[in-house]
Amino acid sequence: MNRAAGTGLIGGGIALIVVGAILDFAVTVTTKGFNINNVGLILLIMGIVSFLTGVLVVVFGGRSRTTLHEDVHATPGGHERTQERDEWAS
Repeated sequence: MNRAAGTGLIGGGIALIVVGAILDFAVTVTTKGFNINNVGLILLIMGIVSFLTGVLVVVFGGRSRTTLHEDVHATPGGHERTQERDEWAS
């Protein structure tokens, strides 16, 4: 994952935390067979997990390295240049 994905996870996590906290703590509706407070608690927990995952991706997952090897050889018709690119992301 790259850092943009991490910031998306952070933003989505914050949104889930806000919605989950509202549903869990601020809503006082009583229904049969469906507890809106439990839904809020689940969203709150998923938002916290998403937020922490996004922070970890931003801090540790955005590292990448590009190495370029270039060789120039003299030929009878001029110079010949070869390039080799090594890219990886951790």
